[in-house]
Amino acid sequence: MRLKGKRALITGGGTGIGRATAELFAREGAHVMVSGRRRAELEETVRLVERAGGRAAPVQGDVSQPRDAERMVADAVAAFGGLDILVNNAGIIVRGASVTAVAIEDWNRVLGVDLTGVFLVSRFALMEMVRVKGGGSIVNVSSISGMFADANLAPYNAAKGGVNLLTKNMAFDYAAYGIRVNAVCPGLIATPMPRSRLRPGEDWDAALAQWGRNIPLGRVGRPEDVARAILFLASDDAQWITGETLVVDGGSTISPRPLG
Repeated sequence: MRLKGKRALITGGGTGIGRATAELFAREGAHVMVSGRRRAELEETVRLVERAGGRAAPVQGDVSQPRDAERMVADAVAAFGGLDILVNNAGIIVRGASVTAVAIEDWNRVLGVDLTGVFLVSRFALMEMVRVKGGGSIVNVSSISGMFADANLAPYNAAKGGVNLLTKNMAFDYAAYGIRVNAVCPGLIATPMPRSRLRPGEDWDAALAQWGRNIPLGRVGRPEDVARAILFLASDDAQWITGETLVVDGGSTISPRPLG
């Protein structure tokens, strides 16, 4: 019960890494508010958390919109009496997006969710954490795509690179308040995002097996692999760690050229 009594907000909590993190946090004793754009997925996450004996609530909204970001934090505080942990997990991707090919609207949309969304939700969470003088922990879900270039993913690379440095900036600025800020950088994880890479009719399990052969540890990551890293950084086990980016990629970045 490493998070017993802690109050957490997880953005992008309806699927994938966000859902796995919500379930794990609840098993470790946290009260969990999950946010996202699709109500049905959030409600399913809440049901899974409650089935496991945890306490959770949903809040629907778009992290790229200031009013929604502020409301996510306010609803978490209202529901649980405060906020100790924020996990910035919401993210989107646009493929075929070199600088000359990407639509300006798509560039703005990816940067809006993947980078500005981290800024906005963190802004309101930090205001609350500073106000109550109780410390806190923020974990940003970035990507190894914030460390290396990918073909035709200009906005995603730019956003995740920005998240990595924003993590260090927030860690520096808010350390005096006892607030720690870290990031995880997942490699290839079996979530809906990489599934969008498949061609029509392509088998998901076969694709996972093929991709896994290019990863040193022999498989594509699972959402639970990243959730456990997030738990470590959010918990007191990491109480003297801040401003770090923890790579969770099965060894994909051991080579000078990323694998997977």
